[in-house]
Amino acid sequence: MDSAVFLVALITVVGTAAVTIVKVARLWATRPGSASADVTARLEALEHGVQSLQQEQAETQERLDFAERLLSKAREERQLGR
Repeated sequence: MDSAVFLVALITVVGTAAVTIVKVARLWATRPGSASADVTARLEALEHGVQSLQQEQAETQERLDFAERLLSKAREERQLGR
């Protein structure tokens, strides 16, 4: 292989790798390390809201189960009373 062709190929490969590494390093360096205080506060408020909704949903489900049991009991009593 001609040394000039080899040198051009080597520079192309090494140059491409170097450019890629520099771009990745810049992207990595500009990445935020942690969320800001505002984002953290908003996230905590959302988590609290979700927990409240989950509690309300559980209470509503208990009430629905209770109402279904009462209705089922009333139906059974009507069928037996026929």
